[in-house]
Amino acid sequence: MKPNSVVHAAALTLDHEPVPAEQSVRGEPTTAADALAEFGGLEVGVWEMTPGVMNDVETDEMFVVVSGAATVEFAGGTDTLHLGPGDVVRLSAGAETVWTVTETLRKVYLTHA
Repeated sequence: MKPNSVVHAAALTLDHEPVPAEQSVRGEPTTAADALAEFGGLEVGVWEMTPGVMNDVETDEMFVVVSGAATVEFAGGTDTLHLGPGDVVRLSAGAETVWTVTETLRKVYLTHA
């Protein structure tokens, strides 16, 4: 993304791929991402997951949910997050998570480049 430009995150076309078998827990979820820009040591992009359940190990990240619905469960007793449009979320590197997406979830994220 070039400076002084705009991308409509909700309408951006993303190319989905199946979640790898070792991460897929239930259903047949797919994910897609588009890294839009880097600045100040951060990557900014759009990520999406279709309905289903997958596990993951997180990186340091902040994101804003644009659309959809999901829960994120954590190993180790951290409270489950219930995500929907407008939520601002912070994840810590190394957190082991289980994502349950009930309505295709799209987020705009910031993470270390």
